[in-house]
Amino acid sequence: MKWLPLALFLAVAAVFGLVVGLGGYTFYQARGYSYLTDDPAACINCHVMRPQYESWRHSTHRNVVCNDCHAPQDDFVNRWYTKALSGWNHAVKFTTGDFPENIVIGERGRHVAINNCLHCHEPLVSHMLITADRHNPDDLSCLRCHSDVGH
Repeated sequence: MKWLPLALFLAVAAVFGLVVGLGGYTFYQARGYSYLTDDPAACINCHVMRPQYESWRHSTHRNVVCNDCHAPQDDFVNRWYTKALSGWNHAVKFTTGDFPENIVIGERGRHVAINNCLHCHEPLVSHMLITADRHNPDDLSCLRCHSDVGH
């Protein structure tokens, strides 16, 4: 009975060490650290993103990085939360292979991208924003007409 707490402690420590060790190894092998940067090359860590990356490299938006469009610009915490959530979702999808062949942006990502379009292009579209406010602001979606911009 005296050895039970020690055995339990050692078992928990071994499991913890195994989880941290495997997690760290996976993070290193998957180049997870690259997602902490704004380097667009991080997006091609997963081979399924190569067509989007190549398309971006040849687009008119090649002077902006992926996070300029796909991460919120207004709030530090929200930016890193979005990056972490996206990273987690991508890791799960790509590890399990449960993703469509033609990758499609989700609703949350679409909202972030549209807000960033408006942030950068506000001088160009300010008259549209005024018109949308008078009508139905939900009708304003840059991606409705510009779905292939960026990549």
